[in-house]
Amino acid sequence: MTLEGERDGDVVRVGGDARQRFHDSRGYGYPTSGNEIALAPIEAAHLLFHGGLSAVRVRDEGLGFREFVAREADETFATRFLVYADLRSRGFYLSPAREPWVAEPPDGTVDFVVFPRGKGPGDGEVAYDLRVVGERTDLPAADLEPGTLAVVDEESEITYFEIDEPEVKGTSVRELPASVDADLLADRVVCWEPPESLYERTFYGQPLEGREYDRPTLQCSLVEATYLAERDAIALDPDTVRTRGRDVEGERFDRRLRVYAELRDRGVVPKTGYKFGADFRTYSDVDSVESLGHSELLVRVLTQSHVFEPRDLALDVRLAHGVRKTMVFALVGDATDTIEFRSIERLTP
Repeated sequence: MTLEGERDGDVVRVGGDARQRFHDSRGYGYPTSGNEIALAPIEAAHLLFHGGLSAVRVRDEGLGFREFVAREADETFATRFLVYADLRSRGFYLSPAREPWVAEPPDGTVDFVVFPRGKGPGDGEVAYDLRVVGERTDLPAADLEPGTLAVVDEESEITYFEIDEPEVKGTSVRELPASVDADLLADRVVCWEPPESLYERTFYGQPLEGREYDRPTLQCSLVEATYLAERDAIALDPDTVRTRGRDVEGERFDRRLRVYAELRDRGVVPKTGYKFGADFRTYSDVDSVESLGHSELLVRVLTQSHVFEPRDLALDVRLAHGVRKTMVFALVGDATDTIEFRSIERLTP
């Protein structure tokens, strides 16, 4: 026997043996009284599409899938339905991320709670806290909380991303020299006769002589040089170097310097990420430049008020994946010294 639903405010109520048929065995809705369940419109639409429900009655009018979806005023309904249907087709049960579907809904802008394969709403396990957006939806950086993001493009293809708060740290902490002789040039600093360890062990700068050197003369970026000058490692006034950096890069320089210093203080070596379209590439464990491995992260420095377009996220993540690195965004507070790190990687549910 095919069941019908009845629209009641923001839910669709279904009686008969709906609890056993839809909730207990297939994870739809939540029980109300007896064998009745309440469905979210997304769930009701999915059952209509696959024939589990024959119709949903709205003011004595029986609606099929096409008519039901046409009446949904929420402009995000279509994108959310596509993701809901896709995950269902992959063998997942999922529920709206709100009570009473979920006893303890996640914080933030989450659309669905996705349960592990073989699990349902009553098993107490969650695979993904999922947010759904279209490819033209603006994404404020402040909303990039750890969880899963599904982006639906204009051809209804879905890309899943895992967002995390990575533990950025390393073992590359070394003692710095004192007052190395240095000159400030147009947009870089040259360190004369530095100890070999400044480059070979702590990986500051690049030898002016190239790869073949006996005692390298180092050319450092303005970010590196400001950091070293602030710690009296080179004989330059840090304010002078910092001012030159601001003249060259504008306000972006201070953000990059703050992130550079944070990474160095965490034992991570940042080097330019220019070749990869990023601010830095990073090495967590540098014993010597001679035995240097591949960098692990690409870091882009942004303000916490930055607004992403999903297309830009996809581009960054794709590039990082293509060079076997993880994309990390360093979000710098506009009025504070806070820095939040967010890593983003492609995910196949």
